[in-house]
Amino acid sequence: MKSTLSTDQQEALLSILETRFEKNMQRHKGLEWNKVLAKLQANPDKLASIDEMERTEGEPDVVGYDEKTGEYIFYDCSAESPKGRRSICYDHEALEKRKEHKPADSALNMAEEMGIKILNEEQYKELQKLGKFDSKTSSWIDTTSDIRKLGGALFSDFRYNTVFVYHNGADSYYAARGFRGSLRV
Repeated sequence: MKSTLSTDQQEALLSILETRFEKNMQRHKGLEWNKVLAKLQANPDKLASIDEMERTEGEPDVVGYDEKTGEYIFYDCSAESPKGRRSICYDHEALEKRKEHKPADSALNMAEEMGIKILNEEQYKELQKLGKFDSKTSSWIDTTSDIRKLGGALFSDFRYNTVFVYHNGADSYYAARGFRGSLRV
């Protein structure tokens, strides 16, 4: 991943983020764009990660502010699991395990390369309080080591007005399953 964006790229991304921020105030009540903007401009490496979230169609947006750390929290807020991150297995170990029909990558590899973290179950449920996400797709979520050691991984979606958490083999992959990420700036 490119660690910095050109001035033109930064301006274009910041314009997209500002428009999304203003259009979706229910996601970040009480937060002000000019403070978010100042934080983003002071952290060009984080801006590059947000650009990767945007490039892979995650539609990143501010979903909170951590008073203790002074960080703004961004999540992928695309209606469905980001298109540029689908048809992937859970992690590198699962990718290596597949002998035939390997997917192009894994959720954890991609997240690391992008400089973001995959959402955990609690974060995924918090996201669902901000709108309806993954009503036609599903997203891998961070999986505990005890489940992963047994070959499994977790994913979530939203059906029947309910957030569901399921399990699957970590090496499985589907055209409608990707992952959502978070980033603190």
